[in-house]
Amino acid sequence: MKVRIKFSKQGPVKFIGHLDVMRYFQKAMRRAGIDIKYSEGFSPHQIMSFAAPLGLGLTSNGEYMDIEVNSMNSCETMVKQLNAVMVEGIEVLECHKLEDNAKNAMSIVAAADYTLTFREGKVPENLEAFFAGLKEFYQQDQILAVKKTKKGEREMDLKPAIYELTTEGDHIFMKVSAGSQDNLKPELIMETYDRWRGESCPEFAFLIQREEVYGNTGDEEHRNLVPLGLIGEEVE
Repeated sequence: MKVRIKFSKQGPVKFIGHLDVMRYFQKAMRRAGIDIKYSEGFSPHQIMSFAAPLGLGLTSNGEYMDIEVNSMNSCETMVKQLNAVMVEGIEVLECHKLEDNAKNAMSIVAAADYTLTFREGKVPENLEAFFAGLKEFYQQDQILAVKKTKKGEREMDLKPAIYELTTEGDHIFMKVSAGSQDNLKPELIMETYDRWRGESCPEFAFLIQREEVYGNTGDEEHRNLVPLGLIGEEVE
């Protein structure tokens, strides 16, 4: 039986890397008494995978992991079991039973929402002008940037990978491409904006939070971005 779990990551645990988070959940499954399925072979391991590793130092309200279980009472019970053993800063928010043929979350990640807020003491003197410039920056036909890859550096147009970029109050909201094929980090967008306007924000100016992760149930031309928790969900 396949299960998709949504959880949040807040506070000091934002400095815990992806591999350690994975090890933590493996132990949490045992402590919570989850009847998780193990792989076969000489070195059995829990069948568990994460949708999209979160960058170090980022908080999140929308992380996803997939597991397989031999049995379970209900999604509500599993959420309670896991939250009873969670450390401060990690909370299980949702649990979804998936159809048997559902693809794993990692393979269908297509986009993610982020909120950026200025750290205390890092707010530009003229925030209104900063946001007005950001709007003008986003309205360009092309947004050229240099992106570092495993093979070196390459120039790319960020515009097709930015689905939404808005400001509200004192924060910036963006919906961007995510996944193994075209993963766009909010930091790269803001660094490119700095170069475009000819000024630089102070180092570590932003608190960045991932709000949601989406899969695409449409195609490249006609996207239909749906939260991962709702894709492949078993209809009862």
